[in-house]
Amino acid sequence: MLRTHTCGELRLEDKGKEVTLCGWSQTVRDKGGVVWIDLRDRYGVTQLIFEEGVSSPEILAQASKIHREYVLQATGEVVERYNKNPNIPTGDVEIRVKELTILNKSKTPPFLIEDETDGGEDLRMKYRYLDLRRNIVRKNFELRHRMMQETRRYLDAQQFMEVETPVLIKSTPEGARDFVVPSRMNPGEFYALPQSPQTFKQLLMVSGFDRYFQIVKCFRDEDLRADRQPEFTQIDCEMAFVNQEDILNTFEGLARHLFKEVRGVEFKEFPRMQYADAMRLYGSDKPDIRFGMEFVELNELAQNKGFNVFDQAELVVAIKAEGCADYTRKQLDALSDYVKRPQIGAKGLVYVKYNSDGSFKSSVDKFYSEEDLKAWADKMEAKPGDLLLVLSGDTSHTRRAMNELRLHMGSELGLRKPDEYQPLWVLDFPLLEYDEETKRYHAMHHPFTSPKPEDMDKLENDPGSVRANAYDMVINGVEVGGGSIRIFDRGLQQQMFQLLGFTEEEARKQFGFLMDAFEYGAPPHGGIAFGFDRLCALMGGKDSIRDFIAFPKNTSGRDVMIDSPSPISEEQLKELDLKLREEARNNRS
Repeated sequence: MLRTHTCGELRLEDKGKEVTLCGWSQTVRDKGGVVWIDLRDRYGVTQLIFEEGVSSPEILAQASKIHREYVLQATGEVVERYNKNPNIPTGDVEIRVKELTILNKSKTPPFLIEDETDGGEDLRMKYRYLDLRRNIVRKNFELRHRMMQETRRYLDAQQFMEVETPVLIKSTPEGARDFVVPSRMNPGEFYALPQSPQTFKQLLMVSGFDRYFQIVKCFRDEDLRADRQPEFTQIDCEMAFVNQEDILNTFEGLARHLFKEVRGVEFKEFPRMQYADAMRLYGSDKPDIRFGMEFVELNELAQNKGFNVFDQAELVVAIKAEGCADYTRKQLDALSDYVKRPQIGAKGLVYVKYNSDGSFKSSVDKFYSEEDLKAWADKMEAKPGDLLLVLSGDTSHTRRAMNELRLHMGSELGLRKPDEYQPLWVLDFPLLEYDEETKRYHAMHHPFTSPKPEDMDKLENDPGSVRANAYDMVINGVEVGGGSIRIFDRGLQQQMFQLLGFTEEEARKQFGFLMDAFEYGAPPHGGIAFGFDRLCALMGGKDSIRDFIAFPKNTSGRDVMIDSPSPISEEQLKELDLKLREEARNNRS
């Protein structure tokens, strides 16, 4: 080894030792007769000192020529610092350097490699290998590493076996768009990169593997947001001979284990909520239940009073902001502008102030008496000093808009505390959703999800009302995992494909291998997949998963560091038979 210690481990009890450190020069302070260099590695920072009359003139001259990010090897004695630094673990000591070797020089970095850097995100992503040197960024990957190790430790103790599944697979029509890979050996044919290992993990259950998991890369060609990347990581799991309760208990255990071991957080309870109730009370299938503000529907009280906006609405719904009756007109206008944003799309906002003296003031006083407004307040269990916020319109759109307003108010009032974690299971999603544009049903999760046993008889005559034997884990309003009990009977799977508009030939072409496997003793099984990057971001208190991916893509799906995606050569195109196919297509057109 080129070093005897790291830059983060020396303490006052090491005083007098001769040590050798290696690392990068973070800062250099040259005061003429004394030079200090902060030497940084992955483990921390240690100060080096070079003094006139103590260090040799050659070493002092050499130290004065060091610049930021030079790679150094320094040998010397551990001494007590005169001016201690209480902000770092090594702040009581420094190294009086006797030997200094410049292992490599560095150009001046394009931004400061410090926690509070002067580099914008685009610049840091272009030089991501430099950004990763920053302590604040490295800690994200220490958390990610710990998460991986604790995940494996828990699942191994539960008798799960880690199995790798293929990356080059077959494209399927359901779900997001596939990334496709042309096959040179099979001209005109393509692999797809997996959106998940779904069918393979089901085949492993048929194979008798019983309990499978994989921390696996997945790929989806979809529009990107802060919590999405074209390639991402899942904790993918499947179990045989289980029912829904077994799955919930096992993976509630995983969540408890991870949060306790990685964050020191113990969940007091792990509540469960029906999908229908989540939509009715929160307007979201991933509600943040760290705070209240549940929706209250006011149709019976608010309609047929001459206010056309409410009278013509499918839904009139309100939330209660406790203690906010003193909001100014400017604050209320800001809320109205917020819900009118194109991303939310509400046409307007009605407010009702329940004043501290018991009187009411609203934006619809022309249509509603104080008695009317008191009835609203009573239904919402409001008290003097509270503010009621009301939206109306068609049910689905109004619930979505109110969900956004509720989250906004929760943030404004400091109710969404980043160091408070509240988990939730959301259960019994609709199995299917009808698409008016395509005039057919689509699977809400995927086509292998089993219906609830008690809804099985509705598949023929009322498929839209069938509930899925499915479940999502939500923490702080973030969907961190989702799964279902699977179909394991060929006949039921065939029926599901028919409901989804597949012809028998299409189903056979896409999923014949799975259908065939079901004829060889497929066991009852189910599973779940967790968004590993999302879990890391949630535990790290960040909004973007990019902070926990070593080399992420930007919002355009580009890696600006290596300039990818990029064109390929004419020779490669010819080898893949792509250019000839493109020319043929152009000729036909």
